[in-house]
Amino acid sequence: MTENFLTDVNTQSWANGRHEVQCVNVIYETSDVYTFCFKSTAPVMHFYKPGQFVTFELEIGSNQVFRSYTISSSPSVPYSFSVTIKRIPGGEVSNWMHDNVKVGDILVIHGPTGNFNCFDIVSEKVLMLSGGVGITPIMSMVRWWNDTSAAVDINFIHSARTPRDIIYYRELKMMDARLDNFNLNIICQRYENGESWNGYSGFLDIEKLRIMAPDFLQRTVFCCGPAVYMEAVRNMLQEAGFDMANYHEESFGMPPVAVEAIQDAQQQAEDNAAIDIDTDDLLNVEFLETGKSIKIQPGQTIHTAAAMVGLHIPKGCGMGMCGTCLVKKTKGDVEMAHNGGITDEDLEDGYVLSCCSVPLTDVAVEY
Repeated sequence: MTENFLTDVNTQSWANGRHEVQCVNVIYETSDVYTFCFKSTAPVMHFYKPGQFVTFELEIGSNQVFRSYTISSSPSVPYSFSVTIKRIPGGEVSNWMHDNVKVGDILVIHGPTGNFNCFDIVSEKVLMLSGGVGITPIMSMVRWWNDTSAAVDINFIHSARTPRDIIYYRELKMMDARLDNFNLNIICQRYENGESWNGYSGFLDIEKLRIMAPDFLQRTVFCCGPAVYMEAVRNMLQEAGFDMANYHEESFGMPPVAVEAIQDAQQQAEDNAAIDIDTDDLLNVEFLETGKSIKIQPGQTIHTAAAMVGLHIPKGCGMGMCGTCLVKKTKGDVEMAHNGGITDEDLEDGYVLSCCSVPLTDVAVEY
């Protein structure tokens, strides 16, 4: 039995999709940040691109809830993966995870996916900028480079609220002490009486940046943190004359496609869902597995078409980021304004994200 298990582990690998995973460890990082470690219930090796995320499919109360979290571990340790979650005041999912998830629990995830990663964005000199729990995708990349002895010149600047809020502090200090190609600087917004802090204080600004990374103009920037943090970083770099083609950030909450436009289109589709329209000018969407079909107006999505015939395609973000609504298209053409929630391999195999795929012709999907 042991031999078969090892053979399965070595011959099967993770792929973007729906998976059952089991919690195998919960690590206390700070007073309001836990790391949850998982492995698949089926024996697989967890291969993903450092910086990518997974979407949890949860039952909270009587509601089905989807939430995306970046993988904080590295695929160089492939037999499990981890997500690091900060408890947010009033946060439905983060509080539920902290209060309920324990070792042995089985959860459902979708993924992995995401364009913010160090496989698709390659550079020999990087500047890693993170704020708060935004350190998670940055840490996944740094762990990968460290574990694989990659020849990457890493300058890492992390901003935290106080010294006691620095996530992965001991691991970061160990990397800084042992690696010649790793330079660490941490900025704490404030420190309280009784706390010892000899590092930078306040907020990241251009003066501190020039001291910590004098060659920042020649580096590729990876940035992740709260929306206000990333906006401040973008403005600072632009004013300093940085080539923003070399700037990359995690897109949660700030997708390239206008959220309002998508939501308006979805609301309009829902308003029209009860109207019985069947003219030759409309586009037909056929759901092969259930035998249902409907004609929709131009601009409406496959996901909207499914809802109009009573089909529920799971959806997390609604903006083409999380990959939850993946379906296989077998006929027709669509325009898909996604934000990194689908891989090139899935595209080649005919998959689309139903939430942001607008049919251009009659379409058939497997659902």
